[in-house]
Amino acid sequence: MHELAITQNIVEICEANAAGRKVRTVHVEIGELSGVVPEAVDFCFEACSRETSLHGARLRIDRVPARARCRTCAAESAIRSYHDPCSACGAYQLDILSGEELRVKQLEVE
Repeated sequence: MHELAITQNIVEICEANAAGRKVRTVHVEIGELSGVVPEAVDFCFEACSRETSLHGARLRIDRVPARARCRTCAAESAIRSYHDPCSACGAYQLDILSGEELRVKQLEVE
């Protein structure tokens, strides 16, 4: 389960940016194509944040839908995997626009 290591890194990033202040809420974006299971990150967060300035903080996960633009017809559409064809023309030459994100978006501190 690589989500444990990812959650540990999220906590480290937050601690470094909180500069000793108590963290109340952590806002994280996780894309549908990132390969990260949001529920697993949520599950690991309490254990990883124990004995840190994030202890007791609320984790808010925003899921970012996957979208792509077709190189053939320029249509933009939602996708579910890297192997989906264009929903407009059926071509497979797509540029990913969103859905690969994994980032700490915002911290709320005291």
